[in-house]
Amino acid sequence: ALRAWGTPEFEAVLKQEVAQLDAGQLPLQQGLSTGNYVSDAPITVSVNRVTELENIIRVTAGVFYQGIIGGCSCTDDPTPASDINEYCAVQLDIDLVSASTAVVLLT
Repeated sequence: ALRAWGTPEFEAVLKQEVAQLDAGQLPLQQGLSTGNYVSDAPITVSVNRVTELENIIRVTAGVFYQGIIGGCSCTDDPTPASDINEYCAVQLDIDLVSASTAVVLLT
């Protein structure tokens, strides 16, 4: 995404790169509001705000993903695992030199 900074493709490239991250690289588990666990389903990213600061590009993004409410998997369990839509906002600080990125869950 850093290579696309300053071009019209920046947001599209950033969204694609964030969507390809492993769920463990994003604070999705901490962002759950209803489910117990993050599903393996693909995520969708929306870019809410982009600001260039002195040494970083600060991006506020929304992440749409699936959570799971896990049941005990007993044959008579009335609450089997089910997917639930989840959303959280994250802040990405992209270093303008190294491209290293810090990700923080926004509350």
